[in-house]
Amino acid sequence: MSENSCYTYFRITGNFDPDLITERLGLVPEKYWKIGDKRRNGTLYDFASWEIGRCEQYDVLVENQMHTTIAPLLDKIDTLNEIKNEFDVDYTLEIVPTVYTSNSSPCLAPSLKVIDFCHATRTEIDIDLYVMDQE
Repeated sequence: MSENSCYTYFRITGNFDPDLITERLGLVPEKYWKIGDKRRNGTLYDFASWEIGRCEQYDVLVENQMHTTIAPLLDKIDTLNEIKNEFDVDYTLEIVPTVYTSNSSPCLAPSLKVIDFCHATRTEIDIDLYVMDQE
């Protein structure tokens, strides 16, 4: 039987230099690219991306994964707002659950702590839900 899974991460996208974001936040991204970098298929990215806080330790209470993802950013809200005001960026808290129809459903409700962080930084919450039948 296949098991449910989920991962979460925080992502910055837009027109910026990822090295500058790393310097300003004092955090090393887990994944990033610059405008003009090549994709695997050979085309060029027309936007920059900077990702941190990837959490793959599935918890039926997905808010726990969200907390793990945003934890290194909670004391960086002022800096995130300065970056948002200076550059053309968008912030997204990505939540990517894979749910099997025969398993119990995860709780995808963000806590007030997560909502407060997202509101304070104008971060969108994006849930990419994959629902699978049993194999």
